[in-house]
Amino acid sequence: MKFISKDEKRNMAGSRGTQNKDWWPNQLNLDILRQHDTKSNPLGDFNYREAVKSLDLEAVKADLKKVMTESQDWWPADYGHYGPLFIRMTWHAAGTYRMGDGRGGANTGAQRFAPLNSWPDNGNLDKARRLLWPIKQKYGNKLSWADLLVLTGNVAIETMGGPNHGTALGREDIWHPEKDVYWGSEDTWLGDNRYGKTRQDLENPLAAVQMGLIYVNPEGPNGNPDPLLSAQDIRETFSRMAMNDEETFALVAGGHTFGKAHGNGPPEKVGPEPEGAPIEAQGFGWTSSHGSGKGVDTITSGVEGPWTTNPIKWDMDYLTHLYNYEWKLTKSPAGAHIWQPVDVEESHMAPEVDGSTKVTLMMTTADMALKLDPGFREIGERFIKDPKSFGEAFARAWFKLLHRDMGPKSNYVTGDFKDEDYIWQDPVPAGKSLSVDEVAGIKDKIGKTELSNQELIETAWASASTFRGSDMRGGANGARIRLAPQKDWAANKPDQLSKVLKVYSVIADETGSSIADVLVIGGAVGIERLGSVSVDVTTGRGDATEEQTDANSFSYLEPRADGFRNYSEKEFAVSPEEIMLDKAQLLGLTPAEMTVLVGGFRAMHLSATGEGIWSDKPALNNDWFKTLLDMSVEWKKTDYNSYEARDRKTGDVVRNATRIDLVFGSNSELRALAEVYAQEDNNDKFVNDFVAAWNKVMNADRFDLR
Repeated sequence: MKFISKDEKRNMAGSRGTQNKDWWPNQLNLDILRQHDTKSNPLGDFNYREAVKSLDLEAVKADLKKVMTESQDWWPADYGHYGPLFIRMTWHAAGTYRMGDGRGGANTGAQRFAPLNSWPDNGNLDKARRLLWPIKQKYGNKLSWADLLVLTGNVAIETMGGPNHGTALGREDIWHPEKDVYWGSEDTWLGDNRYGKTRQDLENPLAAVQMGLIYVNPEGPNGNPDPLLSAQDIRETFSRMAMNDEETFALVAGGHTFGKAHGNGPPEKVGPEPEGAPIEAQGFGWTSSHGSGKGVDTITSGVEGPWTTNPIKWDMDYLTHLYNYEWKLTKSPAGAHIWQPVDVEESHMAPEVDGSTKVTLMMTTADMALKLDPGFREIGERFIKDPKSFGEAFARAWFKLLHRDMGPKSNYVTGDFKDEDYIWQDPVPAGKSLSVDEVAGIKDKIGKTELSNQELIETAWASASTFRGSDMRGGANGARIRLAPQKDWAANKPDQLSKVLKVYSVIADETGSSIADVLVIGGAVGIERLGSVSVDVTTGRGDATEEQTDANSFSYLEPRADGFRNYSEKEFAVSPEEIMLDKAQLLGLTPAEMTVLVGGFRAMHLSATGEGIWSDKPALNNDWFKTLLDMSVEWKKTDYNSYEARDRKTGDVVRNATRIDLVFGSNSELRALAEVYAQEDNNDKFVNDFVAAWNKVMNADRFDLR
């Protein structure tokens, strides 16, 4: 199925009126900074994190266990147990997470909305969510869809005897599709125009191999049933989703211990996905006209067959059968590549989903990769010798999969999770809250050093602005800017950073404070000296150690471009202003907050290129916006990201700028904000709004302040 083309959209414009994006498709769209506004939330200012604390979790789990085996005629449970279906639902809710930008994952309940609810890889998961509606209806606002989608998979594992580390609750629902997640540029389902010269040269920040897939194509790369090539895809994709080889193996082998794949008929018999279905379908999609369209006749992936002898029980059958049998390549009734065992013993066959007969086992090409790739095989043979180790590896990897995008453990509100710390949670030791007098004393010490205002402000920003609201990682807490890899990032000016940190270390030792707090206090000192304003600082941050820091995963947070500082390593495929918009969204900023921060930074002479600085002396005031809107000059482009302003009368070059600077005068929405801050009566408003936006970034990772 194809997406609607631009030409088709224009032909449809008469039915809804031609919109701005139809006329100017390349115009900067600020909508991602306004999504999930309170106006779209039917619960208003309802505090879910408080409400979920009163949830009777054991009662919910008891109700879920009952649902597992109450097969419904409208969508009967395979083998009389919905567990495998719910595990797939949970896996696919969480499995969209990727390290590149921290987006995706189960943290928002986004599987309820397009495009995820209609991805080919999520076929028939609409039924799983509908089976859960009575549970959601019963527990109401105390249990978000996001938490329910995760909790259900864990309860399913428990009911089938599998291991897991429990569930942390505290995920808040969104109420419309996320506009900030780039899933790829392809205009057809299962398109893969996302590679460079090799299968490892996958476009960032993507992780899945094709449009509409969670991970890899089970039939092999683009349907090519080559297990070794599939192993390359698996390794690349799962590593981009924060999993190493052992975690990857444990997830695949453990997940495929349960359930079966569905492809018992021709794919053309399947109707449109939920978003494309007619109104009378009431949100259901993939209605099949093959036989009964359900049960034995179900068509989902096209791959057909169970992986194990008992698909609703945790055991070692997946691995022992995979490694002990020879497998031959064949095809499912839907025409998909599958592998079946040679000379299978009848005792190793599985029951049909309705118990009417016995069927042979099946492996996908992706499963065969775990047998034939030497690295994966070594892990598998080790697990076969030590089933307990396999169970624990699965439980740990599964917990990581479900909770990776929740960030630090302090975001776990309640639940039945195992009380254990994991390095991927980015642990930070508890900090010490400082009194007003102690903060004032530190400010005084910093003020007596030779550090410049720019050095103070830049270092604080570099530390705090790594925060990503997508997966709650980064930020000033932990002071990881002093550790690898952050201390060596080009954007952080390593030589300057080293100089600043030496001074801060002495002050932290003298005052008994954390370096993390001193970093933020230093930024406040620089702003206060340039703005004649008081900047309040919230303290209590701790300092993380190297042992608490996964340096490899933190490498994904490195800023290759930062429009707030006019910094960019190179020219990218997207414009500098689009990259700035993306960073602003990850920081949780509004359009006004983004605008006031850029204007303040330039007024205080913070620009990596030196462009966009238009005053003789740095000061926190609204002069930058006044100059931006000055009509005495006209701007001329000199390079891709460089412009110069010429005096309209003399023709002399009087200032220069980047696209980041000029977009605040070019884009009509941003210009409207710039005009507010340029008004003669709004200098105080500008300063106060800047300080508020600054502190929002400084405290973005202080989940304890929520």
